Amino acid sequence: MSSRELVVEMRGVVKTFEDGRVRALDGIDLQIAAGEWVTVVGPSGCGKSTLLHLIAALERADAGTVVVNGEDLAKERDLCRHRAREVGLVFQLDNLLPTLSASENVQVPMFEIGLSADQRRRRAQELLALVDLTDQAKNRPAELSGGERQRVAIARALANEPGILLMDEPTGRLDSESGRRVLDLIQALRQQHRLTVVLVTHDAGVAARADRIVRMLDGRMVGEEVPAGRPPA
Repeated sequence: MSSRELVVEMRGVVKTFEDGRVRALDGIDLQIAAGEWVTVVGPSGCGKSTLLHLIAALERADAGTVVVNGEDLAKERDLCRHRAREVGLVFQLDNLLPTLSASENVQVPMFEIGLSADQRRRRAQELLALVDLTDQAKNRPAELSGGERQRVAIARALANEPGILLMDEPTGRLDSESGRRVLDLIQALRQQHRLTVVLVTHDAGVAARADRIVRMLDGRMVGEEVPAGRPPA
């Protein structure tokens, strides 16, 4: 592990469902440094998505500690603020609102931080330019390709300038070329904005783009590795 500042620290984290009968996370210890790209891999049902949900404060841990940007989430009362300002979320399904344009979809998270209408429009314009979709700003999701919709979703995730980008199978529904473009975009944004990226995938090719691969099985971390050809972080 690098000596860089830690932005995520999980210690002894347990998360259960169905009144404790399903143990989704079973004693997770994980540290992620600022600017690092960590990919989490493992079979379906091993706890990968639950791990992301805890970092995003979509769920609370049953036991253990989840610290994000120095804040212990168990002690954080305003989890909506955490989600709005600290993390950006991208899922396999882009989850864009079908009646809104690309620009309007990107603006949705900005209502949480009280930007004016002009500020929201300017910020959305900047973000769509960043993901090379300036000309599609007025298009609704049905008028965009799958790759374009996912790029809008990435722009939306960056709306409030989070330091951590959480991605759950972001290329899972894309063809290989669209998936490559999305991954190239993530890498470029990470370098330009010093983003920390935590990405869940089943795809070995996607995993290989990371600085570090964490392997999970049955709710536990069972190993980690540096992809071939990359120096340790």
